[in-house]
Amino acid sequence: MKARTKIIRFLFLLLVLIIGGAAFYVWNGIQPVSESNDPVTFTIERGMGTAEIAELLEDKQLIKNELIFKGYLKYTSQGSRFQAGTYSAKPGTTMDELIAMLNEGNVLKEEMIRFTIPEGYTIEQVTDKLSTEGFVNKETFLKLVNDSSSVKSSLVANIPNNTGIKHALEGYLFPETYELKKGSTEADIIDTMTSLLQQKLDSIDNLEQKLKDRGLHVHELLTIASLVEREVVAEKERSLVAGVIYNRLDIGQKLEIDATVQYSLDQPKERLLFKDLKVDSPYNTYLVEGLPPGPICNPSLASIKAALSPESTPYLFYVTKKDGSQEHLFAKTYKEHLMNIEKSNSKSQ
Repeated sequence: MKARTKIIRFLFLLLVLIIGGAAFYVWNGIQPVSESNDPVTFTIERGMGTAEIAELLEDKQLIKNELIFKGYLKYTSQGSRFQAGTYSAKPGTTMDELIAMLNEGNVLKEEMIRFTIPEGYTIEQVTDKLSTEGFVNKETFLKLVNDSSSVKSSLVANIPNNTGIKHALEGYLFPETYELKKGSTEADIIDTMTSLLQQKLDSIDNLEQKLKDRGLHVHELLTIASLVEREVVAEKERSLVAGVIYNRLDIGQKLEIDATVQYSLDQPKERLLFKDLKVDSPYNTYLVEGLPPGPICNPSLASIKAALSPESTPYLFYVTKKDGSQEHLFAKTYKEHLMNIEKSNSKSQ
């Protein structure tokens, strides 16, 4: 009897030791690995199961035991919401922290480039800015913006095959602050900018109907918007100036817009001379009737909307005030226009 009791006690002790050892084994496996300040990067691919993820984390020495990690996931009903992506974690991160990171998709933020294109910048200004900031090769960028076939956006279908166009994508690179992945190519940047223009146009209510009502194509809309952008500083005058442009077009009167002459020149001038108004260019609206072949800059959404919905007025002329306000004086007749010029010049004295 005594022998039997000893055997039972021995077996009980052995069971306790086994259970205790197993418990310690599990407890220890749940504990984080030794801490380190050197982050470890790992990637969860789409379609990876918890077994593969557990194996990956053990290989990366972020957990001690893949079997215990899988068991912990099952015990806590986790693992079904893990998101694909590239992550970064420091050794010493707990299992719960790793699980939360994967559930929330706190992926490693990629290195980005950031740049801002001001409203009204021309292709050449955009190119100079991006090349100076080191984001593009100037020659490569210019080659691409002069070839609409290189662009993915369907917007390029609106660009006429006109040899008179200075830069094919002038007007199609939407002015905005951009953030792209580091290493983005010139083509990536152009596609992003033209795609944003498409999004902005799509945001305008009843765009197609409004274009149809005015008998316009998108290219013509962007051309008029670019004229407004270059001529207007005061926000409230955008639709007024757009109205003047349409009024002159409607009666077959030359637009005579200084900004188109500036665009025609190799180098813009602070002040145009009379001889500049005679420059031989399809963009010179002092010589050519109607709209220029294409936009003269990359217009803002405000100018696009003004070109689409101009203010209805009898005005045919405008001249810049010389009072520092950068606003204009508007006139219905040439006689009134001359009076406004005199009035403006007198205020500048």
